[in-house]
Amino acid sequence: MRPLLMERARRKWGSKITVKKLCELQIAEKCCVVGTLFKSMQLQPSILREISEEHNLPPQPPRTKYVHQLDELILEDELQRIKLEGAIQIDKLVTGTILAVYGSEREDGKFLVEDYCCADMPTQLPMMGPSTDRFVLLVSGLGLGGKSGESLLGMQLLVDMVTGQLGAEGEQSSAALISRVILAGNLLSQNTQSRDTMNKAKYLTKKTQAASVEAVKLLDEILLQLCMSVPIDVMPGEFDPTNYTLPQQPLHRCMFPLSSPYSTLQLVTNPYQAIIDGVRFLGTSGQNISDIFKYSSMSDYLEILEWTLRIGHISPTAPDTLGCYPFYKTDPFIFTDCPHIYFCGNAPFFRSKVVKGEDGQKVLLVTLPDFSTSQTACLINLRDLTCQPVTFSAFGANEEEEEEGAMDTGP
Repeated sequence: MRPLLMERARRKWGSKITVKKLCELQIAEKCCVVGTLFKSMQLQPSILREISEEHNLPPQPPRTKYVHQLDELILEDELQRIKLEGAIQIDKLVTGTILAVYGSEREDGKFLVEDYCCADMPTQLPMMGPSTDRFVLLVSGLGLGGKSGESLLGMQLLVDMVTGQLGAEGEQSSAALISRVILAGNLLSQNTQSRDTMNKAKYLTKKTQAASVEAVKLLDEILLQLCMSVPIDVMPGEFDPTNYTLPQQPLHRCMFPLSSPYSTLQLVTNPYQAIIDGVRFLGTSGQNISDIFKYSSMSDYLEILEWTLRIGHISPTAPDTLGCYPFYKTDPFIFTDCPHIYFCGNAPFFRSKVVKGEDGQKVLLVTLPDFSTSQTACLINLRDLTCQPVTFSAFGANEEEEEEGAMDTGP
């Protein structure tokens, strides 16, 4: 990304600026440096710190945020590293961010930042979308195997809507325009992990069945109903039976004996990129966004989603605080082409926003809520990139509400 950042820097600060490496810095000389950030955090969990006999510290309680006012930013390149101070947002930026900083080195060995810039959006191919209404349904966090029966009822309402068995004739004709369904991770509930069995004796668990077995069978039956009507892409998530590190590999077809014979079932990776009816989709199951949420002051998932697009990297915190395969020569998480729709799953709320780049890029950002708790999916029109949430309300706690599927227009 160095050539791209050098081009961005010259565009922002003028073509005559000097771009140097850290080993070439001179005191009080104004220049530009390109490197990778490392954020030294006071509250970041460390197993070495917890087991250290010298400190004898109790285990840290789990936190939602690990940001502290004493955190420091360090810029490093291939040869050297230097501490950053000045006009830079320490609480917002995270480890792994690649950027260009403009300023000068002080006598105390620190770099005084006057301004900085990121890679921004890459080039975008023109959208060749359909001329008539065609929809893609995005769903995240089915949470099968959980203890909530309401989510199962909402799930069946969703299946009935997609297969055209729900609603009046007008709603059924709209459901016929759905060209693809994307399930964005966490198909199984966290309750199916059964981590307590690891601490039990083998003779106590010899005749017990893993909680995920019945959940996968239920998922197979749901996929069977969907595959008979529409193509469906299945992404794995944090609690699904696949590898933990990113990029997560597709779920194995042998787990779905009922639905796997259908060619409409496509088991895909996480992150996932596809071109659907001329529109480029890119999305994750949400691990990258939730990890940045912990180590940054940004609290809005939609803001974090836009920020990853601006810095040109899907998951900057991997492999520091997020599990990642150790790629050596290339980084598959770098944006090479700008998508038209960029989404993340398992967010707290549904939100959407259209952002534009300096070179005319236009991207629809979507955060998908957990379906098991919100009963909300997202319907995107490929003709004009408008999106709306689809909420399925089941029986309320007082059982006064009737079973219905309600469609609301999003912001």
